[in-house]
Amino acid sequence: MERMPSIIVLLALGILTLFAAWRGHLSGELVAGGFRGYRPNRQDNPRGFYFYLGIYIVAGTAWTVWGMLIFLGLLRPLPWR
Repeated sequence: MERMPSIIVLLALGILTLFAAWRGHLSGELVAGGFRGYRPNRQDNPRGFYFYLGIYIVAGTAWTVWGMLIFLGLLRPLPWR
């Protein structure tokens, strides 16, 4: 039971990040840069677009795999205080 919050948080972060990467790939524009509102797109800045797309894919996959490994009992859950 102590694993559930870690599993839910990591899977939600991973799925939402992968969803944002997928939507950005379809539309050709990603949200990046925090509060500045930087939005690299394929036409104007292809290097920035694919750089941030790669970060989104790697981070989303890592969070999802981390959550699944906790779910399977192969890793300890996150220490919540």
